[in-house]
Amino acid sequence: MSPIIATITEAIIAFAATNIDDIIILLLFFSQLDTHFRRRHIFIGQYLGFTAIILASLPGFFGGLVVSRVWIGLLGILPIAIGIKQLLNKETENTEIQTVNTKLETSTTSKPILNLILSILSPQTYKVAAVTFANGGDNIGIYIPLFAGNNFASLIVILIVFFIMVGVWCAVAYLLSRQAKIAYILSRYGKKAVPFVLIALGLYIMYERGTFTLLRHK
Repeated sequence: MSPIIATITEAIIAFAATNIDDIIILLLFFSQLDTHFRRRHIFIGQYLGFTAIILASLPGFFGGLVVSRVWIGLLGILPIAIGIKQLLNKETENTEIQTVNTKLETSTTSKPILNLILSILSPQTYKVAAVTFANGGDNIGIYIPLFAGNNFASLIVILIVFFIMVGVWCAVAYLLSRQAKIAYILSRYGKKAVPFVLIALGLYIMYERGTFTLLRHK
């Protein structure tokens, strides 16, 4: 097997192993699509969140810096906060989303760059990005030594594969959400379940990384 094929294979395996749970999160996001929360918010948010994960992992390549899993677990606070906000402050959130998306709707398809910029500025996009980043603790823990064990050329190949796989992951989740049975379940229970899933995800992230042990030292 040639070195480049080996690197691509390694990258695909590493991505799939660390992002299986993201499919479930993406399915839940796609179940909330409406005139204010659109596919582009999910795609852009997923890429922004994953880019943040990559940036947090790059110290492994430049110096082998390893972040303690206990402290990485603090990222769990992000989905918990978002879930609680959705439960307690839905009307305010909807008003903010309406304001941003009213601007989006006034733009035409002849202004794709403006649409892209407004989508990036949308609070919906950053909600997706925050959850993606918070759920990336395991990614960071695996990517740091993965990056540290490769040269610069291999690192570039790995990053290209990773960013292609993000798009593939989003496409797979979207296609699954369009299946009749899955779509029915998500449309009926998805929106109500999302805040609780986010809170549970945050608690799991903190528990699995041993973050609660920090409280014992207080």
